[in-house]
Amino acid sequence: MSDDLRSERTPDSPQQRFQDERTVSFLRFGVGAIGILLPPALPLGNWLADEVTGRGTDGFWPTSMSAAYYGGTRNIFVGALCALGVFLICYRFDRRDDRWSTAAGVFALGVALCPTAPRDPTEAQRVIGGFHLVFAALLFVMLALFCLYSFRNPRSTQPARVGAAYLGAGVLILVALLAVVVCGLSGFGTDWTVRPMYLSEWVATWAFGAAWVGAAVELSGGRPDRGTLPRQAGAPMVEPRSPEAQA
Repeated sequence: MSDDLRSERTPDSPQQRFQDERTVSFLRFGVGAIGILLPPALPLGNWLADEVTGRGTDGFWPTSMSAAYYGGTRNIFVGALCALGVFLICYRFDRRDDRWSTAAGVFALGVALCPTAPRDPTEAQRVIGGFHLVFAALLFVMLALFCLYSFRNPRSTQPARVGAAYLGAGVLILVALLAVVVCGLSGFGTDWTVRPMYLSEWVATWAFGAAWVGAAVELSGGRPDRGTLPRQAGAPMVEPRSPEAQA
């Protein structure tokens, strides 16, 4: 293999780093898009299904996002969470983020595969529902950590307003998660058409969705030859070749 070909395939070459940044940007955007689209898709899907089948559209709002498992949008809910889990597991940036995203992806798959308990659960359904709640809480906590400690980087040239936006998103996720717990334990708003629990989950999901889309835009805005992905340990620095050298 010639030296030119070997340099082009070096893991830290500018071409490879640009491709890696595009992949990371797509994964970030995919995670964010799921977070933004899923909350309105569940009630809208229930309404459309009821309208098409001629059933009454009363009660098309799920009591919670997890309760969509027992409605007409179960496939949307489970499919979106499975896609979210795959995106997060495939996400690679640095060692810490790799661990966090893998854990978050496993939690997302756990939420999808362990449905919440129905109204009159059996003992097995109650146990599975308990796992569902744990996985869901851990998923939101991990996504909040990304906003608070990964996307917000005070040591970089990131504008202060961008870091503040990530900080606000992380705090908002945790506050909304606390509101979900309070509503679930107290039964607050159970007679409302749109349950406070669903609204709190909507806020948390939109917060992480907006943060991940913003992180995708921020990364893709970098110069192709000056990537922001961390360089692999031990990989040599390879400068872009001049047109004369490429010839």
